[in-house]
Parts: sequence; structure tokens; C-alpha cells
Amino acid sequence: MTVSSYFSADYVEARDKFLTACGERSLNVDSRLNPNAKGARGEDLYTDIARIGPANTAKTLVLMSGTHGVEGYCGSGAQTGFLREGYFADLDEDVSVVLVHALNPYGFSHDRRVTEDNVDLNRNFLDFSVSERPASEYSRIHEFILPDDWGGPAHASANKQLASFIAQDGMKAFQAAVSGGQYAYRDGIFYGGDRPTWSNETFRSVLREYAGTADTVGLIDFHTGLGPYGYGELIAGGSSDQKTLARTWYGDQVTDPDAGTSSSAPLVGTIEFGIEEALPDAQIAYIALEYGTRDLTEVLTALRGDNWLYHKGELDSEQGRELKSQIKDAFYPDQDDWKSMIWSRACDVTQMALTGLRAAA
Repeated sequence: MTVSSYFSADYVEARDKFLTACGERSLNVDSRLNPNAKGARGEDLYTDIARIGPANTAKTLVLMSGTHGVEGYCGSGAQTGFLREGYFADLDEDVSVVLVHALNPYGFSHDRRVTEDNVDLNRNFLDFSVSERPASEYSRIHEFILPDDWGGPAHASANKQLASFIAQDGMKAFQAAVSGGQYAYRDGIFYGGDRPTWSNETFRSVLREYAGTADTVGLIDFHTGLGPYGYGELIAGGSSDQKTLARTWYGDQVTDPDAGTSSSAPLVGTIEFGIEEALPDAQIAYIALEYGTRDLTEVLTALRGDNWLYHKGELDSEQGRELKSQIKDAFYPDQDDWKSMIWSRACDVTQMALTGLRAAA
């Protein structure tokens, strides 16, 4: 069986492969239905959870796919590969592995990075009972991010304005303004929402149920879109304690957006803070395993195009199909060499996580 066979062409195929692989391992699957949306084919949408090892262990490793929807192809392929190749068959008696497949099934099915609410799930973990929202430079560029047309004069003018911003403030400042997280523009990109999404609430529930008794929890959250082609960057986030434990497990490979050492800009409302709230008594080592795909400008352009399509364009059109093709390629290069790089790195990183768990007191 080839590595490429672990990966899929769409959400339906990915889910089928994951469920079949779970069945081959005689694993029970806990399927959580998203009641708020349907898939691109009209299918029901599920986040599926499978556990290897006993319940209520002291140490748990959580492997997550699809936090950012269209990025789910990568993590789903790794999860299915682990199952088919017999990984985690000889775990220590106090260790369990939990696979969370398609945390944002709407985005996965529709080849979108966002949830059905147009929310970036990894900016959605704020305390929404507090009225004040994090400051953002996004307001300076929103009208240019979402022009009135795509491929016409408004689009061309918007691109000039964005180029002017980059020339004046620099690419890092532009990336931070675009991707850091904003809470004012519902029709914008990297919108964090005004309440917890279904995927947010589902994830917290899953953590409490499947890792609530653990003293130490490792989480590997598969992402794509930043960095060199096929390379898996280990990005730490959350509290200083989380980052310290991540560095203990993974060494100097770990990067930190807040320290300026990562391909990611500093972010707000990220999932690590939801993990801390769901598991307040556990030691946590969270990393985003971020695989590079295309040039950053190409990735951001694809995101802008997809956002424009759903707010001002026509999905069922030649232009709509082209924009959908672009965003899928930006986060899932459907090429054998890329898939092989994803698989090899996933195996190495997962082994490091299990070694870290075993060494935990």
C-alpha cells in the first residue's frame, strides 16, 4: 500500500477511509454530527473520534485533523496511515492515543478554511463574555481584502493598495494584520467570531471526555499553508508552561510566533487556550505541525479569492470553480512527493511525542 493511498480527494472519501481503517483495527468510533450545516455533496458532516488504548489513562496523545477545514487532507492522510500501518499497537498501559478526525467538517467538505459561520476556528477560543476584543490592524486593509469584484478594476485597485501597505510596513506586518485574528468584520478573513462555534464546543467536550483524567496530554494539530514546501514546522503556542513542555519533548526544532521564530505571525484566540480551559489540571504539550505548500502570497491570495467568492461571487460559475481549485491547491498540493514528506515527518514527530509522554512523571 502506497503512502498516497492514505490521502483523499474530498471529505467524503477521507471520512470513509478513516472509518474503514478504524474498523480494521476494531476501534469504536464516536461520531459527532454537526447539526448546523451540510457538506458540498449535501452529506451530513461529522467530527469522528477514535481511541486506541484504555480509557482514563494518565497520559494521552491527541492527533487532530481539519481544524482549518481544507487543511484536513493532510492530517486525515496521516491519521489513516497510522491506523493502516498498525501504529500504537504496543502502547504503555498508562498511555492512550485519541484521533480527532475533521474537527471542522464543514470547511473540510467545502474546501474552505473556515467553519459554517465564516469563523477561523483557531481564532475562536476567546472569552466572549468579555466585551473588549483584541486590537487588530486588519481594519486598515479589510476593504482591499474584499473588493467589489475579482479580476476587475476594483480588484486591481485593491491589490495596489495592499502592495502599498507591504511596501510601507513590510511583509511581516502585513501577515500579522491579515492573519493575527480579527473580530470586527464577519465577512473578512481570519474572523474569530462572536461566540464559540459548534466545532469549538465539540472539541472542548471531546477533550474533557477523552483526556479529562490525564495528568499529561500531548496534542499534534495538523496544519498546512506556511513555510517551505513539504516541511513540517513544529509551532508551539499557549502558555509559557505549554511552550516549555513542547521544547522539552521536541527540542530546538520548536518555533514560537510570539518570539518571532516561526513562519506564523503572533495569533490571538488560538486553540491552545481552549485546551487549557478544558484540561485545567493537566500538563499540556501542544504543537501545530505546520506543513508548507505554496508561496505565502499565493496562499493569501487563494484565501482572499475564496472569501470573495462566498460573499460577492457566484459559486456555480467558471470563476467560482477556478477559485475553489486555487484554495484547495494552496492547502493541499495533490502530489506524491508532498504526501511522502508529510507522512515521513508525521511519523517522526508522533514518535517524539510518545517518547515525551513516556518520560512524563
